[in-house]
Amino acid sequence: MQDFKMSTNCLHAGYTPNNGEPRNIPIVQSTTFRYETGEAMGALFDLEAEGYFYSRLQNPTNDRVASKLAALEGGTAAMLTSSGQAANFYAIFNICSCGDHVVASSALYGGTFNLFSVTMKRMGIEFTFVSPDCAPEDLDAAFRPNTRAVFGETIANPALKVLDIEVFAQAAHRHGVPLILDNTFATPVNCRPFRWGADIVVHSTTKYMDGHALTVGGAIVDSGKFDWTRYPDKYPGLCTPDESYHGITYTERFGLAGAFITKCTAQLMRDFGAIQSPQNAFLLNVGLETLPLRMEKHCANAMAVARYLERHPKVEWVIYPGLPGSRDKALVEKYMPNGTCGVVSFGVRGGRNAASKLMAGLSLASIATHVADAKTCVLHPASTTHRQMSDEQLASAGVSPDLIRLSVGIEDSEDILADLETALSQV
Repeated sequence: MQDFKMSTNCLHAGYTPNNGEPRNIPIVQSTTFRYETGEAMGALFDLEAEGYFYSRLQNPTNDRVASKLAALEGGTAAMLTSSGQAANFYAIFNICSCGDHVVASSALYGGTFNLFSVTMKRMGIEFTFVSPDCAPEDLDAAFRPNTRAVFGETIANPALKVLDIEVFAQAAHRHGVPLILDNTFATPVNCRPFRWGADIVVHSTTKYMDGHALTVGGAIVDSGKFDWTRYPDKYPGLCTPDESYHGITYTERFGLAGAFITKCTAQLMRDFGAIQSPQNAFLLNVGLETLPLRMEKHCANAMAVARYLERHPKVEWVIYPGLPGSRDKALVEKYMPNGTCGVVSFGVRGGRNAASKLMAGLSLASIATHVADAKTCVLHPASTTHRQMSDEQLASAGVSPDLIRLSVGIEDSEDILADLETALSQV
């Protein structure tokens, strides 16, 4: 396919129909696929041929949508998972095992923090959390001989801290490990982390990419740029024979462009099976087709809301990366000059009780665990998504007790502002 612009790729990348074929990506709703000989299917099990045999590993619908995501991010290969959490887990576990270590930004979504600090810790993988604003020497000090990756969020959920991608990428590469970035909030429309040194990108496609709160899903995209073969002792799973596939060495067979995603599919998807359903992949693609239009509207509405809240006497503070006075103004201008996201975080005078009153007074906006879909929704993270974290951990993640996360939708901005005005009058 030609090197099209983002909006065109959102419509056309990943699938080019032939004469008489469906214009839209078809749903291949089948668990299994027929072959005329056992030898032909055996070649698939040996990774000697391309094709499909069981949808727990791969499915044509999923692969076409994954190819679109690879094009949007500028990567070489991608895969869909059943959720964003599955994508985070696979991306780390594909190159880490018991006894390994990961450096991560402390400004993370609460579920991701719990996955890393509790669940994967029980698997013997240890994480060191560092401030996203830490000095380069402090970042370097977090690395250990057994460090295998660095992880961060492009725009942190819900602290809205913008990561200095180049600083974290340079530190990762100084220590011979990849930088893995969650780009869910910015989406490739507003930020393409591979341009700034990131090696692997993950997404919760449940959010802006789907756009309608209809499907849960995740994705992993590989830049194909990290040279695993320079560090065979760190990444034996990619650089030494895999006995579960008759001694295939992924970097030799599939090169840097395909080794990471092929191993992730052939091993982890085979054994854990957290694949996105073809129906969900189809609906995800429907959302992707309008992603640039929706992100522009989300960002415009969020800016209007942030400016309104900045001026309101009952609002203590406002965080929105796109504001002219944002703490991360320089980083936004560098990495996301055309927009950030549609999420605004703020605190109401009166703390936690005032936050509860405000949310109860909203009628257009829904109180919902979700974020980043077409309809405006609101949440108090300290008592919901981040409630498993201690006060110290909350502070490290940038989540204060009074923080309200407002996911601004694509309704008319005047209606959103009127809803806020009504709710704030009751505080």
